[in-house]
Amino acid sequence: MSLSMYQASIPVFIRMLGNLSAILEKAAAHAAAKKIEPSVLINARLAPDMRPLSFQVQIASDLAKGCAARLAGIDPPSMADTESTFPELQERIKKTIAFLQTVSAAQVDGTEEREVVLKIRDHEMKFQGQAYLLGFVLPNFYFHVTTAYAILRHNGLDLGKADFLGAR
Repeated sequence: MSLSMYQASIPVFIRMLGNLSAILEKAAAHAAAKKIEPSVLINARLAPDMRPLSFQVQIASDLAKGCAARLAGIDPPSMADTESTFPELQERIKKTIAFLQTVSAAQVDGTEEREVVLKIRDHEMKFQGQAYLLGFVLPNFYFHVTTAYAILRHNGLDLGKADFLGAR
């Protein structure tokens, strides 16, 4: 049995964004229990030259919705990247998952050869659909979800591998 483009993307994004949401719930509870201002965690970084937790969530959302939209040939929802609280980050994840749930297998399957062009700053990157998903989006998506996890773990949250992987 072969793995379809849909199976390799939409359910993966939905599951991992759900896991990220659960991790953010733990972060909010941790902040309340330890009397830590939530913005401390939301603005936390692993290194001075890295982006903060809020950015990690925003870019994971952007990668998931952008990939789904590009493969399906539709426009992704626009999000302003202004989230600065746990409830706002949760709402972003919720909106991203809701969008992903509107994308059908019929829209994504068969897009292995579809040309995808990304305009990043002052240059273009061109991919075929499968290379875009497997070689660009998924590694970047997992990088940012993992970095969000690591930022919170580094800041004292009691998180483990099961939190990252989620319930089966």
